[in-house]
Amino acid sequence: MRILHTMLRVGDLEKSLAFYTEVLGMRLLRRRDYPDGRFTLAFVGFGEESETAVLELTHNWDTPKYELGTGYGHVALEVEDAAAACDAIRARGGKVVREAGPMKHGTTVIAFVEDPDGYKIELIERKNRVD
Repeated sequence: MRILHTMLRVGDLEKSLAFYTEVLGMRLLRRRDYPDGRFTLAFVGFGEESETAVLELTHNWDTPKYELGTGYGHVALEVEDAAAACDAIRARGGKVVREAGPMKHGTTVIAFVEDPDGYKIELIERKNRVD
């Protein structure tokens, strides 16, 4: 396993992109709108996603601002098989809070588990990563 990305919810995507790319020197790696879900995902980082962890900036179109405490989203881990990873995590006493299946408004197979403090960890199945 490896860390793929950390997701942050942002109120103004353009301002956030300007900060991460112009101020911090990251590159915009990919960006996609999900009109049915009314959100945009933008991935920024210092290197390619295949080699290093990146940030996922999530802009929910109808939410102009977040309290700092609600801005955190999740840490993502790449796995070969999300369902098998859920089974293994559950067998080791972990809590699965969303079983493996396609993401809403997309096709990538994901699952979510929760750490002891309630922080979400997203499992993204490698073979179906298209979104």
